[in-house]
Amino acid sequence: MAITTKKPMIKETVGGMYYCFNTKEEKIDYDVENYEENVTKCNVVKNIATTENAEATTVRSSGEDYETINQASSVDMAIEVVAFDAADLAKMRGEDTSDTGGLILSGAPSRRPFFAFGKVVKKVGGAVEYAWYPKCQLVENTDDIATLEDTFSEQNDTVTIRAYAFNDSKQKKAYVNSETENFPEELTEEKFFAKPILTAEDLKTATTAGA
Repeated sequence: MAITTKKPMIKETVGGMYYCFNTKEEKIDYDVENYEENVTKCNVVKNIATTENAEATTVRSSGEDYETINQASSVDMAIEVVAFDAADLAKMRGEDTSDTGGLILSGAPSRRPFFAFGKVVKKVGGAVEYAWYPKCQLVENTDDIATLEDTFSEQNDTVTIRAYAFNDSKQKKAYVNSETENFPEELTEEKFFAKPILTAEDLKTATTAGA
């Protein structure tokens, strides 16, 4: 047997974040086929901490471990941002923005909309990872403020979103990594995030767009 030495590229920085609201029909929480036409990009991300909410169950038979089943119910992402669009945050929170005079009402029980969330990981050496989480909801957000001091200091907030399974296979993330063998060379960040990608056919369409 041969020994193969690999040298994976190390992470350099997080890139911009993308999101696109799901446009559900009445009485339907989430429609995998329908998203808003426009995707929003914001270069405001300082840090993304990702936690997989998973549970491992060991099946025992004949006095021994037969198999271990790993199930991930959801994925939480705590995103530290320097700023966030006020109108989009209100929409994610399910707040009442119906008043034409500009009053926003918050705090009542509400059904928060689903949206697709996209992130970019850039690596030293030029490698990238582009990822869509097609079915997300805002879980919570901070809203801290401090007094102005003699020198400027960042006053960042954290928005926490939860990604759920978006298909019958219970998958929660659709992504590409340029360090993998089958990464499509024609794919760019702009093409990948032009619309939420959920299937291999979506990726193929995105890759060949404009060709």
